[in-house]
Amino acid sequence: MKKTKPITELRDTGKLEEDLSLNNGTLAITKNGKVRFHVLSPEAYEEFQNKDQTRGFEERIEPLPSGGGKSDCLGFVRMAAATPFVNLGAPEKNAENIVNEIRKAHEQGVSVLALPELCLTGYTCGDLFLDDELLHSCDIAIAKILDETRELPILFVFGAPFRPVSRLYNCGFVCLKGKILGIVPKAHLPNYSEFYEERHFAIAPENNVLVSYLGQETTFGRKQVFVDSSYPRLKIGVELCEDLWVPSSPSSILALHGASVILNLSSSNEIVGKADYRRRLVSMASAKEAAAYVYADSGDGESTSDLVFAGHNIIAENGRIIAESRLFSMKSAVADIDLELLSAERKRMNSFVPTGEEFHYVPFDLELRLPSNLLRKYGQSPFIPEGEMDFERVNAILDMQAEGLKNRLRAIHCTKAVIGLSGGLDSTLALLVAHRAFKLAGLDPKGLLAITLPCFGTSSRTHDNAVKLAKSLGVSFREINIARSVESHLKDIGHGSSLNVAFENAQARERTQVLMDIANDIGAIMVGTGDLSELCLGWCTYNGDHMSMYGVNASIPKTLVRYLVKGYSMMHKECSEALDDILDTPISPELLPTDSNGQIAQKTEDKIGPYDLHDFFIFYYLRYRFRPAKLYLIACLAFEGRFDKATIKKWLVAFFRRYFANQFKRNCLPDGAKVGTVAISPRGDLRLPSDVDADSYLREAESL
Repeated sequence: MKKTKPITELRDTGKLEEDLSLNNGTLAITKNGKVRFHVLSPEAYEEFQNKDQTRGFEERIEPLPSGGGKSDCLGFVRMAAATPFVNLGAPEKNAENIVNEIRKAHEQGVSVLALPELCLTGYTCGDLFLDDELLHSCDIAIAKILDETRELPILFVFGAPFRPVSRLYNCGFVCLKGKILGIVPKAHLPNYSEFYEERHFAIAPENNVLVSYLGQETTFGRKQVFVDSSYPRLKIGVELCEDLWVPSSPSSILALHGASVILNLSSSNEIVGKADYRRRLVSMASAKEAAAYVYADSGDGESTSDLVFAGHNIIAENGRIIAESRLFSMKSAVADIDLELLSAERKRMNSFVPTGEEFHYVPFDLELRLPSNLLRKYGQSPFIPEGEMDFERVNAILDMQAEGLKNRLRAIHCTKAVIGLSGGLDSTLALLVAHRAFKLAGLDPKGLLAITLPCFGTSSRTHDNAVKLAKSLGVSFREINIARSVESHLKDIGHGSSLNVAFENAQARERTQVLMDIANDIGAIMVGTGDLSELCLGWCTYNGDHMSMYGVNASIPKTLVRYLVKGYSMMHKECSEALDDILDTPISPELLPTDSNGQIAQKTEDKIGPYDLHDFFIFYYLRYRFRPAKLYLIACLAFEGRFDKATIKKWLVAFFRRYFANQFKRNCLPDGAKVGTVAISPRGDLRLPSDVDADSYLREAESL
């Protein structure tokens, strides 16, 4: 047992050194019969600083879970911010309220819980913070909280005053199963307007120290990250209220040192307009730190002599608020945080570099399991904004596409363009973009030549829509039937009568040859029409519709193509008749002969699967690199009632098979401006070898 000494004996430094040498370099110092702090010899302090448990987690590889008695949580961890009722100056009563909130959160399946700043005493205690009686009551109350939660597998943080030596600090106590994992003091104390914290509290010291409290040794300091040793993607940092509002927040440093989750213990009073400002602060903090930000706010019970507290609890993830309590409701905010999503965001960046400061990495172990009722909503069309048509967004995307083409025309001193207009969605959008580019450049729209190239599979419906659209836009138009040319070519290569891939691709390549040759002949640029979905799935003919001189749709997925064409139709009634019918036409490459009634016989989605599903897979795989099991889970949630699980699995397997088999087509794409966060240019967002072995992806998808 470590020896203790009363604080009055510290004056005798010679005796102090002797006692330290006799007690392995550590002495517990008491005041009024209670241990207040420890004194370490230089050797013991150095040993403490080099303890294995406090470092190294930031460099651990984060393997995907593989059993070991723990279920795969797929990155989802349920977190909450709650506001217990406060009895001002009555820690033991408040301890009961805090424990009740912890139990309630545990019943909701919460693994990580944040409670407000100074919720053990109340934030508005004023000069009561100077009373030893209050601090002594806090000791008793904290011991009670630890005792009553030692069987609960939930990490929680609550606010309380703490006096390690002679100065008082405003702190967050990080606890799990009866243990204090760490005590984090507030780094920035507001002392302006209605705040006067420096009257009672000290600013957090620069470095961490080891303290003994309630019979436990723990770290006291602001440079701590708490790491789940079984699932190290869960790294937690703590800051308190004002720390969020200052120019250089501790959360930024915590994030640089690996924290993926920031818990903020706050007592932010309410005034007009502050809630919206607070909401933006929390959202932006989570965005710039690529983290989850859990903000717990004080509410009922705080003094209303001068202030009102609304209990405004907020949870944000990567710039988006995903849970929030209504002001004055005293309700919790509960959300399932996606740590795999946050990890994917940081992997894409190279800006999360530790500052070189000495940080402690404190281990803990939670039994993380996939929540049975996931508290997340997934829209079926992640590339499209929810709600009514967003005309501002439609115009913004069309402008970006058009600016890219306009600048290319200017750079090559070209005033003409050629587009193959089939009467389908992709070529329609390409023509609308090119038409806008000509307007932006101040060029005559007659310099834009739309060419329709009917062949064996062209229906009268798509042909007529192409003619109507070109006429309504006032561009030049030309029709060239390529059937005889294709027949002659197939005869030359001895093809025969089989309706095989060669039969289909010959038409696509003939169209491309004709368009490029005409472009060369009239001094024009040939504009490509292929979209991102087709390129991801390889649903394009190599050196056919795959190739152009500039591709305006290269980063536009099929669902967004449809959305943009619909938006354009609603804004431009002069084109709406043709555009609306194009939108209603089944998607088809029209490379197989029409049926006996002249109707489309080849429907793309019957062959490769629904574009709604594929665009969902494309977004969440390319944007966040979700593995097949996770894609399957969230797709089942998003499309429940529309596609059954067997259908989703079928097309998920098809997606991965097609995606990895067709990189060779993407590796030689023509230029085209990036519009959204998902893009596949081999010169920008997607550098992938063409011969990747995709067996591990396919095995996981097929085993679902």
